[in-house]
Parts: sequence; structure tokens; C-alpha cells
Amino acid sequence: MRTFVSAVAVLIGLVMAAVAVPAMWADRNIVQEDGFVALTAPLGKDPAFQQRLAAAAVNSFSSDQIPGPVVEIVRPILEDAAQSLSGLPGYSEAWTETLRKSHRLSFSDPNTLPAEMNGVSSLALDVAPLVGLVAKRLAEVTSLPLESPEQVLIPVGQPSQRQLVERVTAYAPMGSAVAVGSAIAFVLALVAARRRWTVLAGAGAGALVLAAVWKLAADAVGGAVDGSSSGNAMADIFKHEFVAASTAGFGQWILAAMVAGAVLLLAGIVLRAVGGRRRS
Repeated sequence: MRTFVSAVAVLIGLVMAAVAVPAMWADRNIVQEDGFVALTAPLGKDPAFQQRLAAAAVNSFSSDQIPGPVVEIVRPILEDAAQSLSGLPGYSEAWTETLRKSHRLSFSDPNTLPAEMNGVSSLALDVAPLVGLVAKRLAEVTSLPLESPEQVLIPVGQPSQRQLVERVTAYAPMGSAVAVGSAIAFVLALVAARRRWTVLAGAGAGALVLAAVWKLAADAVGGAVDGSSSGNAMADIFKHEFVAASTAGFGQWILAAMVAGAVLLLAGIVLRAVGGRRRS
């Protein structure tokens, strides 16, 4: 009976771990604002993405904001910004603020989204901080009292992705509680086991299997998301880089799980060998 209880506890622990680890990673790196910013900050250094961002920021200025007499003065500045927005002072801070504003927009209550987002229609980047960067540069050169818009939204997703974000936001924070339950299950398995080496070896082997499953699932999900085209060049670049960053980030957790599984499996084998020698 003790062996049966121990085996069931190990299986329950593995099932809970299978859910807990991806949920915890998503919570820390996608749902939480600081984790999202750290994960996506390198996207601002991608040359192709920078050009799209710059074009969007420059195109947000309408002709009625710039008086005719200074158009010729302003045009070279806008053209330069469109080619190299990252060269402007304060770009890194503006890009970080863009990510923070975009995260709040994407993870907010759908009912609070602006009308131009059509409710829960899609995900978007709010590049207002980058537009403000260009406006500041124009104001320095022309002394024009240019006002920066509070929001400049660029859709980067589809309705199904918006719905996925809502589900992740709802369930990912539960990962820590599920992880605690998984740890309790493994402790119970050790307490109930007649041969504790079997629990260690079983948990280790199970962790290795889970790591393989997570890897296959991450590649499948990443391929499916990356393979879908939105028809928006900026959105596709953002999606591609975000998928790559997410896969690499979760890959580190998978590697840690593989190492932990190998250690547990080895510990179980060693414990079995030492126990066998003592009995002999």
C-alpha cells in the first residue's frame, strides 16, 4: 500500500510540475511588467524593427502641426530620425517606456481600452514615448511648441492572440501555488516510500521526460505563432523576435529541469547501489 501511495504521489507531483513550470515562467516574463520589459528590450536593437518604429514615429506628425515656413528645416530632421531613431538621445529610455505602456495596454481590462483598439480586437504597441522623442528634437531645433500625443497605437497582434493573453493573465499567477502542491506531493512520496531511491529515480526520470515535452511544446507553439502572417511588417518582425526571445528564455528553464532531473536520477541510482552493498 505504501508503495502504491508513493507512486501515485510522484505521478501527481509530475503532473502538477508540468503545469507549474510553464505557468511560472509566463507569469514572471510575460504577465509581470518588469519581466516583459527585460524579455523584449533587445527587440529595440533590431535594425529592421528600428526602421519600422522610426517610420511610425515620424509619420505620426501631421502637416498641420508644422508651419509651412519651417517645413524645409524640419524635413531633414524627420528624415534623419526615420533612418536612425536609435541615434537620438534618450532612445533607450523611450523604448523602455514604450514597452511598459504597451504592456499595460495589452494586459489591462479590455473594457478600459481606447476606442481605436476596438475593444479586445488585438494587441498593440504604444509608441507615444518614441514620438515624444522626435517631437523634443524638433522643438529643440525649431522652437515650435510641439505637443506629444499621449497614445500612438500600432497593432501587432490578432484577436486570437489577445484572447490568449487574457487566459495567460488569468492562469499564469497560479503557477507558484501549483508548484508548492507539486513539492508537497514529492515530499509525501518520500515519506510513504519503502524504497526512497525509487522516488528519487522516478522523479528524476519524470523531470527529464517533462523537459523533452516542454521543449517540443515550446517549439510547436513558437512555430505556429511565427508561421502566421498578420500582413503588417512591423507586427511580423515584433512577433518573430518575441517568439525567439521567449523560446530562448524558457529554454533556460528547460535546461535547469534537465539538470535537476539528471541529478535526482543519479542520486536514486547511487542510493540504490549503496543500499544494496549494505544489505550484502
